[in-house]
Amino acid sequence: MPSLTPRSIAPLSILLLMFAMLAALLLGRFAIPISELFRFLAAACGFGQMPVGRYQLVHSLIFEARLPRVIAAVLVGAGLSVSGAAYQAVFRNPLVSPGLLGVLSGCAFGAALGIIWQLSPLAVALLSCVTGLIAVATGVGIAHLFQTSSILLLVLGGIVANALFTSLLSITQYLADPVDQLPSIVYWLLGSLSAVDRHTLTLVAPWLAFAIVLMCLAGRAIDALSLSDDEAHSLGVPVQRIRYGVIVLATLICALTVSLAGMVGWIGLLVPHLARLLVGPGNGRLLPVSACLGGVFLLAADGVARSVSTGEIPLGIITELFGAIAFVLVLHRVRRGWL
Repeated sequence: MPSLTPRSIAPLSILLLMFAMLAALLLGRFAIPISELFRFLAAACGFGQMPVGRYQLVHSLIFEARLPRVIAAVLVGAGLSVSGAAYQAVFRNPLVSPGLLGVLSGCAFGAALGIIWQLSPLAVALLSCVTGLIAVATGVGIAHLFQTSSILLLVLGGIVANALFTSLLSITQYLADPVDQLPSIVYWLLGSLSAVDRHTLTLVAPWLAFAIVLMCLAGRAIDALSLSDDEAHSLGVPVQRIRYGVIVLATLICALTVSLAGMVGWIGLLVPHLARLLVGPGNGRLLPVSACLGGVFLLAADGVARSVSTGEIPLGIITELFGAIAFVLVLHRVRRGWL
């Protein structure tokens, strides 16, 4: 759309996210008409009446079943998109994804271990977050063994950490009970929002939202990483502090998203590309737009996952299917110079 400018994309992406959240609350196997939503809100505020049975049904659908899931979908989609864009800026590579430094394999190992130990869902989520951070710390520690700040060694350290925790995950799956535990581990690895409850969301959501906002506010500092290290140092920019600070924050965001929804792929790779095509490479605008588009993407994927069949399809399958198709279309548009 030629009339759109990078400056107007940000407010439009916020409006799109709000519309997607409203649609996710109303649509589903039991759809709620918009007129009935207004009647419900009026009755809740004391400005109208509604049959008690219908009022309780709408209240249960919106506040008990759908609202926690919608909030989780927005935060997970925004978190994966923002962390993906940050990783791409840090490593100066548009094909980098949040799993580069081993955070996803580390989180998966922790969750599988928690399922084997028969921990509560909240404990499983917290354990997956901790092991994800340990995996990234392992990769960064391996890079520091060579006493250099090379980005290449960071990548190689991440590859080693990813291989290590992937093998630990495989061992955990091999030791799991094939009847009671292994199906739960496999379903968790495929990604889903069905296990999100208000208690877990209350504990995780504030930290995740704060980390996403903090990353978006750091966009100008992240732009400095596009310079070479020598150029940045000559301008007085603390490159190493910014780089490792962004890596730690992006890793924390990834770990928190995995603790909520399991393994959800493609969002951290695809959505930053879409946002970059719309607003350009400047992270001051790229990161907020990526957050909004990531939330919209995951809301749409979750809507499909819970609506197209009688049983819920794992979310990771939908995101990989949609993500692969959308990524091919994005590459085709870029090659033609359409955007």
